[in-house]
Amino acid sequence: MPETPETQPPAEDYSFSRQGRSLATILATGGWLAGLLVLWLGLGAVLWIVVLLALPVLPALFDLIRNPFSGLKISGDRIEWFSGGLTASAELREIERVRFDTRWDFSVRTTLILHSGKRIRLPQEATPPYAEVNAAFQTRKIRTDRHHFTAF
Repeated sequence: MPETPETQPPAEDYSFSRQGRSLATILATGGWLAGLLVLWLGLGAVLWIVVLLALPVLPALFDLIRNPFSGLKISGDRIEWFSGGLTASAELREIERVRFDTRWDFSVRTTLILHSGKRIRLPQEATPPYAEVNAAFQTRKIRTDRHHFTAF
């Protein structure tokens, strides 16, 4: 007997999580700070310029110290995500489609577009790799759109 949507077994739960303290963060932060040290001690850069160039590394240092967890879970009829102290969820039946936008820095921004027209942007740090989460939405018959390098 062929499976109909009513008799199909429910899709397996999908879960993704990550920590703020990762090898990539450690290497990037260490490389940036080593470059600043070379600039200051090796090339004799003025201290205020080195301090100014150190400001962009402060959020990464903060993440290395705090090590926040973030992630996403799709189970049953809900999607839930968390990032640091933020948690939120949505019903799968409310989602019209999911839009994936590849940005100029090659990161992928994920937006849930609800039937009501409301848009919910998932936090970047809670977003799984595109191929994984796209497959999870496709399994649940939720339409996905992929857009590359749009200006807005």
